[in-house]
Amino acid sequence: MQLIEINKARYRKHLNRVIAGCAVGLAVGSLAISQTLIALFPDESGTHFHWNVAGVVISALGLAWLLNKYRTHPFMIEVVYVWELKQALNKITRKMAKLKAAGREGNSDALLAIHYSYAGSKLLWQLDDNTITMDDLAIKQAELDSVAAKYNLTLDANDYDASILKNF
Repeated sequence: MQLIEINKARYRKHLNRVIAGCAVGLAVGSLAISQTLIALFPDESGTHFHWNVAGVVISALGLAWLLNKYRTHPFMIEVVYVWELKQALNKITRKMAKLKAAGREGNSDALLAIHYSYAGSKLLWQLDDNTITMDDLAIKQAELDSVAAKYNLTLDANDYDASILKNF
């Protein structure tokens, strides 16, 4: 997955609309479905917990289906890209201990994966205005650059491929 520049204002606007739409859809859908089920299948004991749960589950599944169906729509490009980037970075994070150990030994694939993780994290943190941790990231990047220089490696995030994680 290549790192691309994202229009921050457009991303935030679209993300907020997707979140608001999901929240409204879940609330309205859950209530509508559960009330319909309660009307169709009343319970003499007065408890309708299972119908309420069914309403929430059905609404959530419906929203998931809609989001999946429209994930290629131009409105969703930035939102889906960031979601997929977060998944890719999470895969790297789960293997970070092994990657750092291999990186200290000069493994170019490990160093490349770490570099990609740092570059992707920087992109995400800038989109989310998470500037507090940027100083720590700069320190980690400097350490990584010194290790790469020690082994005469040039790291480019565009060279990263998720398949290299299988080695760790």
